[in-house]
Amino acid sequence: MTIAGAPARILVFAAAMLAIVTMPAAAATLTFKANIQGVAGSNSKATGILTAEYDTDTKKLSWQGRYRGLGTYATGANFHGPAAPDQNAGIVLKLRNYDSPFNGTAILSNRQASQLTAGKWYILIRTAAHPAGELRGQLTP
Repeated sequence: MTIAGAPARILVFAAAMLAIVTMPAAAATLTFKANIQGVAGSNSKATGILTAEYDTDTKKLSWQGRYRGLGTYATGANFHGPAAPDQNAGIVLKLRNYDSPFNGTAILSNRQASQLTAGKWYILIRTAAHPAGELRGQLTP
């Protein structure tokens, strides 16, 4: 059987391919974790944890964390990158809320998302006694 000169099975195949091509891509939610520890040389006994979720469709990063045992009060916290666990890097995202427990959200650029999903971001918490950073934790998928 043919429809307008084309075999029916070719038309069915073409319709199926069109449906696949026009189907929206499935969004994924990626989960990250950081074990927050004292920065080398700070002699900090403080510890903490950060968990984060990244929605690949909306590009929204959401995080929550907590820490305890700081020598003095926190003065700031940021995500830094791109960097491996033994490297330092510039600020990619400033945290507005950093008193424990803390949380926040941000919409990431494609470049930021690529760095995050590659495990190249870390959180750094600064304190009055350690303005260069007292706690640090690498975000890993």
